[in-house]
Amino acid sequence: MVFLREGICPGATAQLIQALKDQNVVTVVHLVSADVEDLAQKCCISYKTLVAVRRVLLAQYSPFPSNGAVLYEELLGSTAILSTGNHKLDALLDSGLYTGEVTEFVGAPGCGKTQVCLSLAVNISCALKQKVLYIDSTGGLTASRLLQLIQKQVDSVEGQSEALQRIEVLRVFEVFRLLDALQDLRMSFTQQVTGARASVKAVVIDSVTAVLSSILGGQLLEGMSLMMQLARELKTLARELGVAVVVTNCVVQDRGGGVKPALGRSWSYVPNVRVLLQRRTDGAAPHSIRRTATILKSSRQPTRKSAEFDITSCGTLSNQTASPQCSAGDHGNT
Repeated sequence: MVFLREGICPGATAQLIQALKDQNVVTVVHLVSADVEDLAQKCCISYKTLVAVRRVLLAQYSPFPSNGAVLYEELLGSTAILSTGNHKLDALLDSGLYTGEVTEFVGAPGCGKTQVCLSLAVNISCALKQKVLYIDSTGGLTASRLLQLIQKQVDSVEGQSEALQRIEVLRVFEVFRLLDALQDLRMSFTQQVTGARASVKAVVIDSVTAVLSSILGGQLLEGMSLMMQLARELKTLARELGVAVVVTNCVVQDRGGGVKPALGRSWSYVPNVRVLLQRRTDGAAPHSIRRTATILKSSRQPTRKSAEFDITSCGTLSNQTASPQCSAGDHGNT
């Protein structure tokens, strides 16, 4: 709401503003919605002057309409698509992760959520040369593990060091610290700081469940409030700063015996894209593991669309039919 005041526009003198206030016209909305001819007579103000002031205020404070083509062009100019590093996942996500959106990977322990997050962070750093903020709330991320994944894409020691520097890792174990970290990132953007965070293109949080589950449930209304505050921060971060936000979430059992994403219905409105990751073993071949990704929510892809993907023994997302072996040994998948 914009209040009328002296100097708000050319012609808005102290005498004119006071005359309008005497008629209970105190905001721009009051003025533009009033009968100008009647108001001019009541205020003893020149009709021509009042119309001129009203026209200027309309030009200053009224939103101009835009057609769909203009909005689409603005969207294309402000949206980037970041590859996950896996062809099948990219195809499932309609080419990859979209900046301006929150993408959520949900699944049970061992389904590969962390490996997907690590691989896409490494791919964004190595292949796309973009910066990533990786927020680890489970304590499972190590520098040696990141380096091993980077070494699969970059040969030179110098290139590996540069790729590592493009991935900033924060360890966060409670929701207040997470909110502080996200607000600090937003402040660094708005202040146009030309430091390590100046061109962050993706924010990965593994996982939101770890910081929210302890404050939800029972009569903890504060917990629900904090969850919604985190939701607003993530949506604002994605939309206003043009970054791709990726979060992981656990699953819980539903009444039908299946599984559904944790954190309830209120949280279900937060992600723009929601993908269920599952890990299955073949009964005939117990050592054969099948991993599937299924769309649960998307504005671009049909729900329940699925794709199979592989995680190699060293923890990378494979684009090959046979997963190559990793000389450093196997890594667990969470």
